[in-house]
Amino acid sequence: MSVQHYELSHLDSLEAESIHIMREVAAEFERPVLLFSGGKDSIVMLALAEKAFWPARIPFPVMHIDTGHNFGEVINFRDRRVNELGVELVVASVQESIDTGRVRERPGQSRNPLQTVTLPRRHREVPVRRRLRRRASRRREGQGQGTGVLVPRRVRSVGPQEPAS
Repeated sequence: MSVQHYELSHLDSLEAESIHIMREVAAEFERPVLLFSGGKDSIVMLALAEKAFWPARIPFPVMHIDTGHNFGEVINFRDRRVNELGVELVVASVQESIDTGRVRERPGQSRNPLQTVTLPRRHREVPVRRRLRRRASRRREGQGQGTGVLVPRRVRSVGPQEPAS
C-alpha cells in the first residue's frame, strides 16, 4: 500500500495561514476589527474573512477610517459588501477629529497621518464581546494580548516553508 503525499501550493498555503490567523484573532481578542480602506489589500482581507467563517457571518466588525477624501465608488462598494455579508460597519471620521480639535490638518498635506489618532479612539468604543473560545496554550503570560485590529498589509514574497521537525 502506497502513502499518498498531499501538498498545498504556495498561494494555498498563504491563504490557509491567513484564515488560521483570522480565526485565532476572533477567538482570542475581545475587540477584533478588520480595517477596510477599500483598496485591493482590504478587499482581499474581507474575502479571506468571509471564507474563514463561512457559512456563519464574520464575527467582528469592519472598520473604515474615513479621511473625507474617498471616492464615492469606494464608499458604495464598502456599503454594498458590508450589507451582502451582514457584518457590522464601524466608521471613524478624521473630519470629526479635526472638528473637535484632537488633530490639526495641515493645508496641502495628506490626511492619512491623522488616522493615527482617529483609529485608536474609535476602536476603544467598539463593544467588548465574549471571546469565541479560550485556549489554555494561549493563556500563558504575554500571549493573547494586543489590539485585535486586523490590518491589511502587502504580502511580501516568501519561499516555501521548511517542514517542522
